[in-house]
Amino acid sequence: MLEQGTISIHTDNIFPIIKKSLYSDHQIFLRELVSNAVDAIQKLKMVSRAGDYAGDIGEPEIELAIDKDNKTLSISDNGIGMTADEVKKYINQVAFSSAEEFIHKYEGKSDQAIIGHFGLGFYSSFMVAQKVEIDTLSYQEGAQAVHWSCDGSPAFTLEDSSRTTRGTTITLSLQGEEEEFLESARIKNLVKTYCDFLPVPIKLEGEVLNKQKAPWRESPSNLSQEDYLEFYRYLYPFQEEPLLWVHLNTDYPFIINGILYFPKMRPDVDVTKGQIKLFCNQVFVSDNCEEIIPQFLMPMRGVIDSSDIPLNVSRSALQGDRTVKRIGDYIAKKVGDRLKELFRDNREQYISAWKDLGTFVKFGVLNDDKFKKQIEDIIVFRTTAKLTEKAAAVETPVVEVQSSDGDAWQDVTPSPSAENSTPSAPYTTLKEYLERNKERNENRVFYSTDETTQSTYIELHKNQGLEVLFMDSFIDTHFINFLEREYQDVKFTRVDSDLDNTLLEQDKDKEIVDPNTNKTRSETIKELFEKSLNKPKLNIRTEALKSDDPQGTPPAIVLLPEILRRMREMNAMMQQGTAEFPEDHILLVNTAHPLIQNLANLNQGSIIQGDGQSSTDQLVNLICQHVYDLALMSQKGFDAEGMKSFVERSNEVLTKLTEQASK
Repeated sequence: MLEQGTISIHTDNIFPIIKKSLYSDHQIFLRELVSNAVDAIQKLKMVSRAGDYAGDIGEPEIELAIDKDNKTLSISDNGIGMTADEVKKYINQVAFSSAEEFIHKYEGKSDQAIIGHFGLGFYSSFMVAQKVEIDTLSYQEGAQAVHWSCDGSPAFTLEDSSRTTRGTTITLSLQGEEEEFLESARIKNLVKTYCDFLPVPIKLEGEVLNKQKAPWRESPSNLSQEDYLEFYRYLYPFQEEPLLWVHLNTDYPFIINGILYFPKMRPDVDVTKGQIKLFCNQVFVSDNCEEIIPQFLMPMRGVIDSSDIPLNVSRSALQGDRTVKRIGDYIAKKVGDRLKELFRDNREQYISAWKDLGTFVKFGVLNDDKFKKQIEDIIVFRTTAKLTEKAAAVETPVVEVQSSDGDAWQDVTPSPSAENSTPSAPYTTLKEYLERNKERNENRVFYSTDETTQSTYIELHKNQGLEVLFMDSFIDTHFINFLEREYQDVKFTRVDSDLDNTLLEQDKDKEIVDPNTNKTRSETIKELFEKSLNKPKLNIRTEALKSDDPQGTPPAIVLLPEILRRMREMNAMMQQGTAEFPEDHILLVNTAHPLIQNLANLNQGSIIQGDGQSSTDQLVNLICQHVYDLALMSQKGFDAEGMKSFVERSNEVLTKLTEQASK
């Protein structure tokens, strides 16, 4: 026996602390021991390249072995090994990291990372083992193999070993409650989880368990599109193909590698929880990167690998770490660069992806000024315009090939009806919209927040050649305010807030005045609706909507003044409630519609009876109420009582009309 002694420690009762508190998951021990084995192999490569070892390093490998009879698990490597002095220095002094010292010695002589950082990885074995043994032989010429043993107390033994092969074997005699680690399926699962991408074959019973190749450590130029897709399928099986991906690769001012994907959004995806896997030098650390990734990029998936992210601090400390903040900024910039590249080179794919990621990009713009400046010119909106020339490529990309008849080019663009052809709806940037419409309505933007309920208003604008943008995601209420701050000389008008003069006939002054009442038809219709509806807060306007087909326009529409509506929405948001429909809204009656004209004629022909109201008057009142109901339905849904009243009034109108027709 060479020596007996006591492990040098700086904290009393260190082993109980290690067993209970070193890591929250006991299974981490395998990750730590395999990482140490990889380190030993990488160290041997370094000293060989530095000319300090002339022997054959052989094929690197790590061998795991299970002995159920003796209840042991062993991890063997053919790496650098240790001398007795090194065991004393690196094993007997808890928390002294051999990796740190080795890195300083061979700094700049290898591109392979050394995993170990904290010096406690080896001692994680005592979380599951009642006894740990090390059998090791150093690469150094003439070195004596040694055997180290410790039963989980500060006492150890160090003696000569008969080992003849270079490397190290660590044998764990497992505690009774930790015998799950004697099952090969359990060990295979742990290797796949934590060590799948380590660059050394890890074997169990002759079977290689890990993939070894880490795609994120490759140069992007060495990876094909299929390589990226295959990696995504491996990480997230049974998922739809990703929309796009970003390859991270920098070593200044921090080291970070990774591949991040924007997935196809699904209703069951929780976008508040990150699904990015965090690695440190190809060793899996965590499924949680929420403190590293900017919040608006939480939906992204993939891998981040960095040795500069402090792993031994609390989550709150991680959030305040300056390096982590800079890494988050770098990731946001790379995402912005990728979006700009896609917008420039493949706008059709960009728009296809935008349908899923647009909301998160807008969220990023609202919360990250650097990101906003980077991508503000490529934010797109769906539009009612039928885009032409360059913008038409958004709908159907033109494909041309040179024909066999010389220099003539032949259009082989597939028709919209072709198989698998699904042209996208037109999308445009705000700058493109303003440039396209500057002659007709300079510095004015018409937008819709709900294509279904505002369809009548959208059609009115479209029929008069006014382009409407759809700002209909839940974030757009806030985003419109942002746009107004950014474009202070531009007026943003929701299609149902007021009508542009382009939509109205402008010849009211030419209306014929009735000599009996000294009123125009518009004035008569307004009085008729005011009397029938009897709503003092309702502002009734009479206008003739411009159209080649008056029957195709609505007989009346409800308008919500922009400022009033926004104030109500803001109050509702502050009170965490729902914005109620305002009583003081506008009912615009379309005097050009045949129904309204017939209503006016019907009113003029009514005969006053003894009770002061004819059956025709009753019908006129009911029709006025019905016209108002229909206009309201495009703005708000009725509650149960409102729907009951609407149905009753509708039935009464139909009854009166059938009575008139049967006379």
